[in-house]
Amino acid sequence: MKGDLKIFSGSSNTLLAERICNYLNWPLRKSHSFKFSEGNIYVKIDESVRQAHIFIIQSGSAPVNDNVIELLFYIDALKRASAASITAVIPFFPYTKGDKKDEPRVSIRARVIAELLEAVGIDRVLVMDLLPPQIQGFFKVPVDNLYALPVFCEYINQKQLKDLVFVSTDLGGAKMARNFARKMRAPVAIGDKEREDHSEHAILENIIGDVVNKNAIIVDDMIISGGSLFAVADGLKKMGSRDIYACITHGLLTGDAIKKLDESPIKELVITDTIYNPEKIEHPKLKQLSVSHLFGEAIKSIYEGNPMSLLFDEE
Repeated sequence: MKGDLKIFSGSSNTLLAERICNYLNWPLRKSHSFKFSEGNIYVKIDESVRQAHIFIIQSGSAPVNDNVIELLFYIDALKRASAASITAVIPFFPYTKGDKKDEPRVSIRARVIAELLEAVGIDRVLVMDLLPPQIQGFFKVPVDNLYALPVFCEYINQKQLKDLVFVSTDLGGAKMARNFARKMRAPVAIGDKEREDHSEHAILENIIGDVVNKNAIIVDDMIISGGSLFAVADGLKKMGSRDIYACITHGLLTGDAIKKLDESPIKELVITDTIYNPEKIEHPKLKQLSVSHLFGEAIKSIYEGNPMSLLFDEE
């Protein structure tokens, strides 16, 4: 590409942005934002971006709506300042649970977010473990979906665990569990759960697969309050699993998730740094792994025009 590469960060996860820039040995460019007393958000780019290729990093974590609006305002500011291209790096994409019209008179919220990003002039989107992956089809611009799988598998190998089984909390995450199992040459089990309403409480009906006397590793894209995760962990222990671990990409950890983790049979919950949660990652059962090098390599590949296939390969 002709033109400079410039990386900016919104306020949602500046630590990950700094780690990405440190990996690339590239400066994090200056910008700032703040909220007025009445709630309006202000953003400003503090240097010229004319004909530069911009990567703006912003996770869709809490406060979700503020972070989404801040990102939209940054994109608009960059566009009006004559940036050559703008890639939104959204490690955790918001509103993924709103991916379909599964009830009368409801919004397809993830589609609305996609249309807003395109309306303000985004050229490309870079995300991680976007589930369901069909959300990519909501966009007309390219969407590159990275996977945290290699980071988790490297960590699991370091622990030298034997007799593994990879467990999905439900049928929707079965492909993710199979990808882990294929990589680690291990079997798969799937939780059969039911959710009666929009609460985050899940009822586990059964676990399909052989989990007796195995070290079980539950895999999923996100943990919110942990209802599904901890229900499956309890079920695994009752069915005779040995040690239970969890590898969850996006650690939102809302409500009493940490209290539930204390009470659960999970030996270790491994998350990534797509969400900024400094006050929670000090918990003795929590381990955070950085995915900054994956995003750094992706940014470099996009800027240099190199193939992305090796970076977002699930296997």
